[in-house]
Amino acid sequence: MSSQIRGGTRWKRFALVMVPSVVATAAVGVGLAQGALAASFSISGQDFKVTADQLKGDDFVQYGNVATGGAGSHPVAVSGFSYAEITNMCQSVVTPIPGLGTWTLKLTAGTAEKKPVVATDLYLDVSQLDADAYFENIDIGVAAGHLGDGTKSGTGIQPKTTGANEYGFGQRARTATLTNVSQRAWATTAGTFKLSNLSLRLNHDANECE
Repeated sequence: MSSQIRGGTRWKRFALVMVPSVVATAAVGVGLAQGALAASFSISGQDFKVTADQLKGDDFVQYGNVATGGAGSHPVAVSGFSYAEITNMCQSVVTPIPGLGTWTLKLTAGTAEKKPVVATDLYLDVSQLDADAYFENIDIGVAAGHLGDGTKSGTGIQPKTTGANEYGFGQRARTATLTNVSQRAWATTAGTFKLSNLSLRLNHDANECE
């Protein structure tokens, strides 16, 4: 049976082309158990932009890793939180579609007063980050393989070790607060991800989060 045609567009084909964009926003509704986050995980081959007024999290860890996918391997800085609240979050991915031009999938959430996005066991594979940062009880220079032992800062979240150097540089803190956040990421995973006031839109042309 041929694809359904509306206004000259084959919508099944359009949906297939948009799959990489949807995968790039895989933070929505993921239910991965802690400890299984690194198992057979592969990125889509597209990075995406995330902005937020504030990200405040507990049990912060950060270390170097390598994200792999359809576009090859990419060095990333992995940031992990056992619990995080994100205010006024925006996430966007731009996808050129042959014959249809450039489209942007944009997601916003946590925009209402006192209703932030809430995540547990959150990991961000980041290639670029700009923000104002405040840390409490920070340890800098911890070996990546020992970030989760909690001997000093109380940090209990375990690093995703696949692709990471066990003895490579890492840091951790009891809490981390990032404001005026703008970052580019290859992947986001979480044990739970609650998005208040969720809005998802497809926009023609490049229309990234600001």
